[in-house]
Amino acid sequence: MREDRTQVEHRVLGPNGWMPNNPQLAVRIYRDLRTAHGRRMDAADFERRFDANGWPPDWRGGVYDFHHYHSTAHEVLGVFSGRARLELGGEDGLLLTVEAGDALLLPAGTGHLCVDATDFRVVGAYPAGQVWDICRQASDAATLARIRTLAAPERDPIDGAPF
Repeated sequence: MREDRTQVEHRVLGPNGWMPNNPQLAVRIYRDLRTAHGRRMDAADFERRFDANGWPPDWRGGVYDFHHYHSTAHEVLGVFSGRARLELGGEDGLLLTVEAGDALLLPAGTGHLCVDATDFRVVGAYPAGQVWDICRQASDAATLARIRTLAAPERDPIDGAPF
């Protein structure tokens, strides 16, 4: 288990075009996560880790190839296979390459899409009690209010530290 939180990259993404993003909570990018035995984390490892930290695993799959965000839940993605280029934050946003062993925490409102991928698979999870939606257009006042008032997660999905 990686104990050194300095290896986590934080990126705050403000509004970008129709994408609200989340200026209060940073995207967290975790690289090359390993088990206690030094093996790169696989799907089951991510599922156990997320669940132990209050983020019940919800699905396995890829990332949509269209811009979208979630207004009702924060999301963590654990990459267990392949690699991909993702765009975060909306059009002309942050281009990021992720590969097996990496994870991303996307606060509610954070735009994301898969630009291209090779054998790319992730585990998706959300904080206990939060149910995700898919938003593909500009936010109205009610959607922005949901994002602003959604409680921060209690714990980090990777190391379990208080958020």
